Amino acid sequence: MAGAVAALLGDGSRLHLQHGPIDLVIGVDAGSPGARQRGFERAARRFDTILSELVTELPLLRRAIGADTPDGEVARRMDRAVRPHARDVFVTPMAAVAGAVADEVLGALTGPDVTRAYVNNGGDIALFLGAGTTYTAAIAGLDGADQGRVTIDAASPARGIATSGQGGRSLSFGIADSVTVLARNAAQADVAATLIANAVDLAGHPAIIRTPACVIDPDSDLGARAVVSHVGPLCAGDVDAALAHGAKVAQVMLGRGQILGAALFLNRGQRIIGEMAQDNDTLTRMVQHA
Repeated sequence: MAGAVAALLGDGSRLHLQHGPIDLVIGVDAGSPGARQRGFERAARRFDTILSELVTELPLLRRAIGADTPDGEVARRMDRAVRPHARDVFVTPMAAVAGAVADEVLGALTGPDVTRAYVNNGGDIALFLGAGTTYTAAIAGLDGADQGRVTIDAASPARGIATSGQGGRSLSFGIADSVTVLARNAAQADVAATLIANAVDLAGHPAIIRTPACVIDPDSDLGARAVVSHVGPLCAGDVDAALAHGAKVAQVMLGRGQILGAALFLNRGQRIIGEMAQDNDTLTRMVQHA
């Protein structure tokens, strides 16, 4: 496999890092161009070995959480994010891989004079927000339609954003178009988005076709478990019921402190979970378009 590739984007304020399936876009705001460049260099150095570190532990990372714990820094981030959920559902550390990679690279790049930074790993985003800074992300539907915005300010504890569902890169047990989650880091948001999206479902519904994961992707950590491969027409009642299943799981996670908020979308239906009040600047704000 070829080594990691790095390239500046646009006016040089963003960095693109790519290695195998990992594709990051990194933005840094800093007190000087030199500080930004040093941050990019730290990120590139750390990124250079991440894929090889993960590959050495793939057999463990593709298994359901058990007594064994991984050795690598990113792998341990994955394990820590997933382990609290393992008592409730089947889940492997791979459910947090994108977010954990983003968190690890973000940790490497932050330093003196960096005032704001983000690492976007295919839509799973890790954030560093200095005093007085904010970050706004758009939420897009399967058809590219604008579903709204989520804005995080420095006073909020949220430092991770992740999205999962039928429009994502991973296979899903559920039928959600998308589920976007806010959490204290990207790894936590990643696994939570995956599990909430899995829960947006209608067991036995004739419009939902399921296929063994290994048929779609022989390397999937889900093995022969049936994942959703097609969703046919659903009535409004079906949509409401499926979203209610997902919202119940999200509310449990919110109560446990595992997430800070979530937005669930299916067809034209939606559920917003969490304390997202616009009139309180200590809280993350979820602004929905009509």
